Amino acid sequence: MTEKTITPAVTNLVELFGPNDLHLNTIQKAFPKTTIIARGNDLLIRGEAEDVEKVEQKFELLINYFTNYGNVSEQFVSKILETESTLTKQSKAELEGSEIIVYGNNGLVVKARTPNQRKILVASSLNDMVFAIGPAGTGKTYTAVALAVRALKNKEVKKIVLTRPAVEAGENLGFLPGDMKEKLDPYLQPLYDALRDMIPVEKLNQYLETGIIQIAPLAFMRGRTLDHAFVILDEAQNTTRNQIKMFLTRMGRSAKFIITGDVTQIDLPRNQPSGLVHATQILRNIKGIEFVQLDIGDVVRHRLVMDVLKAYDKAHLAEI
Repeated sequence: MTEKTITPAVTNLVELFGPNDLHLNTIQKAFPKTTIIARGNDLLIRGEAEDVEKVEQKFELLINYFTNYGNVSEQFVSKILETESTLTKQSKAELEGSEIIVYGNNGLVVKARTPNQRKILVASSLNDMVFAIGPAGTGKTYTAVALAVRALKNKEVKKIVLTRPAVEAGENLGFLPGDMKEKLDPYLQPLYDALRDMIPVEKLNQYLETGIIQIAPLAFMRGRTLDHAFVILDEAQNTTRNQIKMFLTRMGRSAKFIITGDVTQIDLPRNQPSGLVHATQILRNIKGIEFVQLDIGDVVRHRLVMDVLKAYDKAHLAEI
């Protein structure tokens, strides 16, 4: 008989163990030959050495996930109880919990902050093309840029290409003052902001000057073949069907594509269907393409952003 004591480094054991110890009891039922007792801030496990070790591993996954995300679902508990042989490659990656994506400037640590952001990481590691779709403030673009910067630093790609439709899908820039760069920069600013968080200014300027990092409007992608590149299409909801088709077919050898967008904020004319919406309908069953849906629970901006989104969702439902 072996006995093991675990002291979870979390403050909210009620949330960790579930309502009325639901998660605790679920694990207990999966290992009937062991005894699992919550005692104060400790967790006591008794049983045969092999079983105690397995239970300890399950709780380590549970604690790690809770530490990263602040919640645990019944579905996640069921997933960690799957045997090693029945776990899919994606499930195993998800169980690892949040990892640091990249170290940014001034001690900034960039990592997935929500379960669905974590799914973007997992999906990108397992697929060459990922669609990350969700409302404003859910970290879609920031997570995608962090993955691109990591891939460049790890020499997994030779360049980063960031693009988005400028102004609207029509990209009517002629009325703006200045040269082409001055016309475009306001619409590409969110991409510059993310990069400035993660790459020192001098290094970033060097990358931009040499073309190792390229930021351009979507229209500039036509005719290109993007080899050995990490490519991000941002604000994809404002692409037409032809534009997104053009973009997706730029993919070259050893390339990674992430497409981000918010289908609730489409700026196209009413008679112009969104290319992103169409793509989600026709590409879902293609192997190597993964879709990640983010929601209000993934909002990482000011808490009021979540309240604003909820209010608009409620108003929209009332209008239907």
